[in-house]
Amino acid sequence: MKSLDGKTAIITGASRGIGAATARVLAQHGAKVLLAARSVEQCDVVAQDIIQSGGQAAVIRCDVTVYTDLEAAVATANSTFGRVDILVNNAGTIDPIARLADSDPDSWDNVVDINLKGVYHGIRAVLPGMEQQQSGIIINISSGAATNALEGWSHYCATKAGVLSLTRCVHKEYAHSGIRCIGLSPGTVATNMQVSIKDSGMNPVSEMDFSAHIPPEWPARAIAWLCTEEAAELSGTDFSIKTDEGRRRAGLI
Repeated sequence: MKSLDGKTAIITGASRGIGAATARVLAQHGAKVLLAARSVEQCDVVAQDIIQSGGQAAVIRCDVTVYTDLEAAVATANSTFGRVDILVNNAGTIDPIARLADSDPDSWDNVVDINLKGVYHGIRAVLPGMEQQQSGIIINISSGAATNALEGWSHYCATKAGVLSLTRCVHKEYAHSGIRCIGLSPGTVATNMQVSIKDSGMNPVSEMDFSAHIPPEWPARAIAWLCTEEAAELSGTDFSIKTDEGRRRAGLI
């Protein structure tokens, strides 16, 4: 379980769901983790659990829509743990769900700020240090929505498509510097986001029972695997754990 010994990871949106689970799992694998989120109270609880279990963790308030917050997160990781080896761009939202003609422009813009610009901000903040050390891993939380239009999800589909392009661009520009960038498409996960989707009553995903969604620990474990050399060949792509093959490769089944 100590495959990431000596590595430092920044996880955005780490207060709950996939982000909190990822912080716990990466710490179990030996990584030092910086939990970054707008809600630090919940991050503090997760960080204390990690520390009490013998791991290393720190917390920083971070709004991914503000680039200087990501710069501060990188600076904190460097000063606390010495370097940044892994970035998990997890922060994201799907609210409010609405058809295009019913959407609120300000709310639509906010989703772009979080889901797309927030990922760019994280990438931009870690790249100089990773390029200098000639190594680094960036995991972007992707979705089948990146390549599949779904009713009511125009903001989510468009931003996830943008994130997929960012993953490919990082690979094209920085693979020669030892930097890997991989998208993880987890499928539907039992988080608060699924509550919003269910309440919308829009498109087939909202019709799924909550018990049909995978637990956040599954994508967290997949992220830990993607940070190992076994997954190096996946750089520049989206990796899916929606299939048995993907789950088997990530050690989930």
